[in-house]
Amino acid sequence: MTTNISEINQYDNLGLIAKQLVDGFITGLHKSPYHGFSVEFAEHKLYNYGESTRHIDWKVYSRTDRLYTKQYEEETNLRCRILIDNSASMHYPKPGKDKLKFSIFAASALSYLLAKQRDVVGLSVFSDRIEEETDLRSTKSHLNSILTKLSELENTTPESQTNISKVLHEIADKIHKRSLVVIFSDMFQNSNEDELLSALQHLKHNKHEVILFHVSDYATELNFEFEDRPYRFIDLETKESIKINPHDIKDEYRSETAKFYQELKIKCGMMKVDFVPVNTNDSFDKVLGAYLIKRKKMR
Repeated sequence: MTTNISEINQYDNLGLIAKQLVDGFITGLHKSPYHGFSVEFAEHKLYNYGESTRHIDWKVYSRTDRLYTKQYEEETNLRCRILIDNSASMHYPKPGKDKLKFSIFAASALSYLLAKQRDVVGLSVFSDRIEEETDLRSTKSHLNSILTKLSELENTTPESQTNISKVLHEIADKIHKRSLVVIFSDMFQNSNEDELLSALQHLKHNKHEVILFHVSDYATELNFEFEDRPYRFIDLETKESIKINPHDIKDEYRSETAKFYQELKIKCGMMKVDFVPVNTNDSFDKVLGAYLIKRKKMR
């Protein structure tokens, strides 16, 4: 399964998109580096009368005329909080193909997979503050609530600046049980780098696991691929602007950007935060695969 944002933008139902992404990912597991990860159940066992009928495999019953239940590997009780950056810079480069849209699709698929595994999941949307937050639950109705909030997020107006440090400290103060924290952000903020690292360390303090999906538009944000003509570049968060020919600063820009990304990756590595760079044109399998690896390590 190699579906990316360009291939699924035509669909409107986020729940259907999430299901298709996860089902396609699971189908392709045997062809991928993640072969061997159980994403549903380990084996079947004969149904004992009096047990709950919730996990009876009716497909097996139709073939064998005998009642079997799905025997799950482990009640992991994994707790996962998904954080999505909704600051103005996440709405780049354009509606439908922006960093926020990628994050919404990825978060919806991840939420669906968590629910499929009977793990509990919660959603937090932030900019310079926490804008939306749900409880941690594993019910189908809760999943539908998360998907609804994610769908509504697509239509938000990009106005706020980012204050990742402040938000991460607030989240860390609220999480009292060991959890997996998944962050979708471009990590652009006006505060200094030490504040950001301090906030990530706060999350790690109580032995929480953290995956940072660093979302970027590689073509323009990393490689600075623009036509050789003057452009007016506008900071989406501060609204400052400058008119310049990209060709004149391309080499310096790429050098400074590569330095920023590398330093962020190294600092995350030092704190044992999983740093996963993702391009807005990447397959969502990359996100789901990184999650499965982390989930297995947390057992």
